[in-house]
Formats: sequence, C-alpha cells, structure tokens
Amino acid sequence: MAETAFDLIVIGGGPGGYVAAIRASQLKMKVALVEREHLGGICLNWGCIPTKALLRSSEINHILHNLDSYGLTAKEISFDLQKVVKRSRTVAGQLNMGVKGLLRKNKIAIFDGQGSLAGVAGGDRKVSVTKDNKPVAELTAKHVILATGARARSLPGLEPDGKLVWTYKEAMVPTAMPKSLLVVGSGAIGIEFASFYRNMGAEVTVVEVMDRILPVEDEEISAFARKSFEKQGMKIHTSTTVTALRKSAQDVTAVLQPKDGKTIELKVDRVILAVGITGNVENLGLEKTKVKVDRGHVVLNQWSETGEPGVYAIGDLAGPPWLAHKASHEGVICVEKIAGIKDVHPLDVSNIPGCTYCMPQVASVGLTEAKAKAAGHTVKVGRFPFIGNGKAIALGEPEGMVKTIFDAKTGALLGAHMIGAEVTELIQGYAVARTLETTEAELMHTIFPHPTLSEMMHESVLDAYGRAIHF
Repeated sequence: MAETAFDLIVIGGGPGGYVAAIRASQLKMKVALVEREHLGGICLNWGCIPTKALLRSSEINHILHNLDSYGLTAKEISFDLQKVVKRSRTVAGQLNMGVKGLLRKNKIAIFDGQGSLAGVAGGDRKVSVTKDNKPVAELTAKHVILATGARARSLPGLEPDGKLVWTYKEAMVPTAMPKSLLVVGSGAIGIEFASFYRNMGAEVTVVEVMDRILPVEDEEISAFARKSFEKQGMKIHTSTTVTALRKSAQDVTAVLQPKDGKTIELKVDRVILAVGITGNVENLGLEKTKVKVDRGHVVLNQWSETGEPGVYAIGDLAGPPWLAHKASHEGVICVEKIAGIKDVHPLDVSNIPGCTYCMPQVASVGLTEAKAKAAGHTVKVGRFPFIGNGKAIALGEPEGMVKTIFDAKTGALLGAHMIGAEVTELIQGYAVARTLETTEAELMHTIFPHPTLSEMMHESVLDAYGRAIHF
C-alpha cells in the first residue's frame, strides 16, 4: 500500500463531501475524496434527484387525467411503471457521472472504499481505505472532513424487509404499483412518496405521531396541506402511532393507535417507513478519538469542528436540517475556514429554505408564526391566496397561499411560508431577502413582473401592512 499525502481528505462523496472537495481544490489544496458506494451520495442517487423525476411523472399523470379542464381530451391514458422507474434511475445515473467529471476536472483524487480514521502520524491525520475488508490505501492529511451522510431510521417492530415494508430505496423502484399503501411519517420524505403514489392511482393512508402533518412547517400551511391532500383522496391519521405490522404473503395489516381513540386495523399492500434518519457514524474509527456522537449525529461547533483536532463533520452526519443544500453550504464554510479566509461567516440555519415536492408543493424559510411569537417578536402577518393571482388561474393552479411574517417594530422579514404550484422555485426570493436583511420597505418597493406567480410574494408583504391590492 502506497501512503499518499494530502492537504485534505474528505470521507463521503455526497452533496456535502464533493462540494467541500471541489471548493478546497479551488483554494489550491491537494484533496482526496473517499466514497464507498455512489458519488453524489443518497441525495443524487436515492433521494432528492430521482424522487423529483418520479414526482414529475406523477404530476403529468395527474394532468392527463384532468385534461378536460384545459379543453383537451385523450383516450386510453395509462403508464408503464417500469419506464417511469427507469427514467428516474437514468436521471440519477447521468448526474452521478457529472459529479465524477467535476471531481476529475478539479484534480481531486478519488478512492473507492470505506474510509476511517486511523490515528496520527507526524502531526497529520491518517485515514485507512478498505474495500470488501481488504486494504486499498493509507492516506494522510492535516485535515479530515467526515461527510458520510445518514440512513433511514427504523422503529422496533416496524423494521423494513424490502418486500412488504419499504424504506425510501424500495419505494423508488417498485416492480408493481400497489393498490393500497400506508406511509408512516408525514415529513418531507413521507409526504412526497404519499403524493407520488396517490397521483399514480394508489389508495394512500398517512400516519403521523404528531398532531399535524408536515410538523416543521407553519401550522397554517400544515392545515392547508392536509385539506388539499384529503381532497385528493388521501386518508390522514394524526396523533396516531403504528403499534404493529402483521405480514401475510402479499399484504400487511397495520395496527394504528390514535392518542384518544380506539385501535384501528388497516390492511394494505405495502408500507413505507419515513420516520427520520440517523447518521452513518459507524466504521469511521471514532472510538479512539475525542469525536462525540449524540443520538446518531456528530457533535460540532459553529465551524464544523469536532472534539478531535483536525477532524470536521458536515451534512446529515452533523444533524438537522437534513438537506442537501445545507450540506453543500456547510462544506464550503468548513473548507474556507480551514483555508484561513477572513470573511467566512458561520451557517445561519434560519436562512436555509426547506422544500417539499408534493402536490401542492410546500416551501419555507425562517421562523413560523408560532416560533416568531415564542421568540418574543410582535409580528405583522401577511397572506395572499393563489386564487387572487392571474398566472395561477391561467395555469389551472388556483390552490395555495403565500404567508409572510415581519417584526412589527423593525420590519425585518422573520419568515415566509408557501403552499402551491412552483413554490419551491419562489422561496429563494425570500431566502435572498433574509440574507440581505431586507425589511418590508425594500420588498414593497421591489417591482415584481406581471403576470407571474411571484406577484403573490409582493402582495403577501403588502397584506402584512394592510396594503394588498388584489385581494
């Protein structure tokens, strides 16, 4: 085994790891990236990207079954599930190759295998790389970034089996469309799968232990989403736990226990578990270091530094929010701090937008109304419905709303919350506004183009101050 020296070693090639590696290379560091499975990580290969490809197919399927409202007709509408899945995998594969090309372009050494900390040599960290339990390489660097991501969490008695009880991986590559489906968990992952399968014709039931679906979102948005999903035919049980799954050869009987109510038994073809994730902290050699792990995630300071000198962690491994764009930004901050760049700022979690690609879409940034009030703010709240927007009506997408929350004293934009068509694209406008510390005055004086969905953002701001024009 040849020992190879680098300035930085990144363990994990997901959206945190590969972006950190590229930024380090731009800063003239000699970089090695160790990846055991797929470049691009879960996000690109089994998460963000392929699920959006699936959801796009389901959206088109929904439109095709509602063509009459657009003055169109079509006969014998159907879908080929295997082609739908194949398209999703092809999209993921194309982007996987793209990441590989970017790393080569930036002259980053790629090592295929499991990386783990292996002590210190001459002041540098040692990282051993193995593949199928066989040594591949011994690397050294002054700095090591752990970016190994996370995996689906399971609950006792509800363990996935890959056949009847699925994780996100099996849910992305179904061999046949289930007629009925139970989704356990109503966060972004659970709701996206619920939306996909419902729009493809399955009978979908969602169970959430909290008192509302999409529990991290603003309460008003959660309530709106529930009404919309139920209108589409989804069945939703909140304040409910799944206490058991009884499997037969071809289906599953789930035992549901409402917080205040009688036990419900529900027979479905398949179950999807979407009850959160836990960090991939195993087999990293952390045991003989000062790196601390708390509830499956590595403990860090504001610069992604662990308790072990020269060892950092970013992305899902470092805890919530579990978002690809958070991991990428965290990786850039970490590398720039290592490089000694002076104007680096710690990550402000409140400025990270969150997006859920269900139908209708949900997006948000900053504080919810409840959290803003709990933080001591006196607030001004503006709302604007999609039904008041010309572009939304023309698109045939009149269902949704935009909600903005301001500090009544300073005019600071505390939070923005949206539900409706393409809000995952619109939310970035508010994210930029928060980064620039924009107040209501600047937003009011910004000219929004007409006719666009973005006009609702302007109207929501105006509404917070009693100045809405079109509603």
